[in-house]
Amino acid sequence: MGSTPRTRFSVRVGLAQAVDDDAPYDGVPDHLVEPLQTWIEESVGDIRDETFSRAVCLRLRIPVAPRSTPTRAITSVQDVALLDVVDILLAVRQDFGWAGDPGGRLARILVDGGSAYRVNDATNGLEVVIDPAVREAVKQTIADAAQASNAGSAADHLAAAWKAAYGRQPDPERAYSEAIKAAEAAAHDTIEPRNAKATLGTMLGVIRNAPAKFDTALSTPAGKEPIVPVEAMMRALWEGQTSRHGARTTTVPETLEAARAGFHLAATIVQLFTSGAVTKQP
Repeated sequence: MGSTPRTRFSVRVGLAQAVDDDAPYDGVPDHLVEPLQTWIEESVGDIRDETFSRAVCLRLRIPVAPRSTPTRAITSVQDVALLDVVDILLAVRQDFGWAGDPGGRLARILVDGGSAYRVNDATNGLEVVIDPAVREAVKQTIADAAQASNAGSAADHLAAAWKAAYGRQPDPERAYSEAIKAAEAAAHDTIEPRNAKATLGTMLGVIRNAPAKFDTALSTPAGKEPIVPVEAMMRALWEGQTSRHGARTTTVPETLEAARAGFHLAATIVQLFTSGAVTKQP
């Protein structure tokens, strides 16, 4: 489930500058506090059973003050504890025979709010949209590409792809297109430096025609060309773009899932080339 890309009206008519959202948002940003609290209240209110609320309190070790109730204790949590309550509520609702996220209300709140978390496929808990360690690795790759003298605009394209894939207004087609440009910029100097119009497609042709000219830092079994794993990633990224060309058949836009997968392929390719892990003989 993804948000429909839509630029703010004030930006579209020139009254304001575009907002640079650094999503996904960790924790519980201010704009998600009230929607999550409301969902918790409605979720508990659906069942109206203190046994249910008490189960949530017990699992999270939330104390219930004298003259209070388990339901009040649940609905008064703050900050990141909201995520703990939401996560447990999804599980306990199912334990009591109720749908975890009826109507997908919570899932929509998290997507629209640019949260770093989502309702899992079983709707019995939360999971990260992208692992924090992966996010840090991506940021480091972008920073390293920006410092590399032979990477062209790879860092800018990768940053744009990240924002289009995981930002407040996901744009799968742009995310995939920028991911390809990032890979092309990073690999250009190594594979096809004399071709100013090189693309992933032409670079793949160069590799196909002379695979023995390329070496990588990866350990390669005897009789195998070292470039093969990198070539496979480049080909998967290149051939996975469904909206690149128009034809008599219907153009199929990239899904958000495909765009995110393409982004991570591109990030790996950028890292391999900017770090010097892929080389070419003269």
